[in-house]
Amino acid sequence: MSLATASTSKSAAPKSFVLPDLHAMTPFVGSFNPHHDAVSVESSQWINSYRVLSDRKRAFFLQGGSELLCSHAYPYASYERVRTCCDFVNLLFTVDEISDDQDRKGAYETGLTFYNSMRDLEYDDGTTLCKMTKEFTRRLLKHCGPRTYRRFIKHCKDYIEAVAQEADLRQHNTVLPLDEYTTLRRENSAVRFCFGLAGYALGVDLPDEVVEHPAFLAMHLATVDMVCWSNDLYSYNMEQAMGHTTNNVMTVLMTHQSLDLQGAADAVGKHYASLMDVWQTSKAALPSFGPEVDAEVAQYAMAMENWVIGNLNWSFETQRYFGRARHEVKRTRVVELYPRRVPEPESESESEDSDAEEETQTNA
Repeated sequence: MSLATASTSKSAAPKSFVLPDLHAMTPFVGSFNPHHDAVSVESSQWINSYRVLSDRKRAFFLQGGSELLCSHAYPYASYERVRTCCDFVNLLFTVDEISDDQDRKGAYETGLTFYNSMRDLEYDDGTTLCKMTKEFTRRLLKHCGPRTYRRFIKHCKDYIEAVAQEADLRQHNTVLPLDEYTTLRRENSAVRFCFGLAGYALGVDLPDEVVEHPAFLAMHLATVDMVCWSNDLYSYNMEQAMGHTTNNVMTVLMTHQSLDLQGAADAVGKHYASLMDVWQTSKAALPSFGPEVDAEVAQYAMAMENWVIGNLNWSFETQRYFGRARHEVKRTRVVELYPRRVPEPESESESEDSDAEEETQTNA
């Protein structure tokens, strides 16, 4: 395994870069869940009632618009099911925010609480995260098929292991090679985990023969990678301001392929286009599994489409990545880099989690 350490050199540092036009490469038509207004209030109140995050993290968390993401990603879900999806994504963001400040051991312990609480409703380690997760899981199990739930728990285990590995890489300022990074990113991004909710949201419990078919799996991984690579591209500015760049494909490309910042952004665009080709080719190659299952597979393909285009649309509606400049960035595709913020030593944990959020809000 070839590793590299993220460079801190500031020589000839770029001040901006141009985003590739991912929307132009995406032939899918997005939609929006009609229950958004009601469920977003309910889910936001639910997650905030536990007060797990600091005031600064909670402000950034609210600005991120996780309920808005769910309404784009699951536009077809019923009121009850999209509310549960919102609760899940809020939970994930909470776990992510907690683990961002932890080393490998701490991140893994946080992940284990999450995992154990989801797979066993009798589990109780006394933590608030445990209580939150079990409350979500009880709602999930009301309508989740057994195969979907089994896969969901497997993705949870893969997710917590990947998050712990990410924490270790961050602690040592290590940048993985592209192939290894891609494998890790599929899991620590929780995108595969979130896709596990599609069956629940649709009321579909796909057979293993479908999920494990090479063409379906190729569609699934292409969808996951499109979301991961676009998120890395859009979040890069925020992350470089905080100094959290090791878990980003832009840094991977610059480190291991000797690309500059614009070259890395262009490479993301080219790879995204190739992933879209893989998705469409794989969909055309799907065999028939019988009329009833074929109808469910078609619904699932629609769910994949909605995640890809929904994620792109959400990225320019939320302030999470581009702040108040998000509409201008979408129009021009020019991203002005935020200055790197260095946390004050006496309040490092509090300062670091707010620096990029503050920058996002004020430099717009």
